[in-house]
Amino acid sequence: MIRVLLADDEPLLRAGARLLLNQAGDIDVVAEASDGAEAIDAVRRVPVDVVLMDIRMPRVDGLAAVEELGRIAPGVRVIMLTTFGDEAYVARALRAGAAGFLLKDTDPAQLIQAVRAAATGDAVLSPRIAKQVIDRFRDTDAGSADIAAKARLKLGVLTAREREVLMLVGQGLGNAEIAGHLRVSSGTVKIHVSRVLAKLGCANRVQAAILAHDAGVLRD
Repeated sequence: MIRVLLADDEPLLRAGARLLLNQAGDIDVVAEASDGAEAIDAVRRVPVDVVLMDIRMPRVDGLAAVEELGRIAPGVRVIMLTTFGDEAYVARALRAGAAGFLLKDTDPAQLIQAVRAAATGDAVLSPRIAKQVIDRFRDTDAGSADIAAKARLKLGVLTAREREVLMLVGQGLGNAEIAGHLRVSSGTVKIHVSRVLAKLGCANRVQAAILAHDAGVLRD
């Protein structure tokens, strides 16, 4: 059973998410919090596998909370819940160890899938958020004329299958979705992703996605 903590200052949203997740069969919402401070306290008191964390909350926001959780509970996977336009916060949360980002209007089935993916160590990134992150990182490096050439050179170490996996990672897909596209097992995809990250020297999937974007291998 995957133990989940819901952290959001909107009681209605928490109630809806709790009802949805508890119906999944393999997910149990074990605690709720209305701000980051309550979330931190709850993780100290209750065993938790995955936290769904709103970014904008009173008192202690989600960004400060994920940074603290990274120190006191590094094994807990945190998925940030965000609204479109919050991309300025993404880099900070990634550095703090967030497992991914979902928009609040995410399809219910995708939310359940994201919790399961995070619990198994997979990263979760909404495709729209993935594009925002990539565009933002690109903006910071706009002065380098040879970015694309360097990125393509790096990708030269990948096999054809690994390049295909990288392209799908860059589109914000999780391992299960990539497995469906390629008609292989999720375990096989996980191995491919690990090899891609290692070969490219990337710390996480977002960095790999940025590199793929720089190299021009992503589809619009």
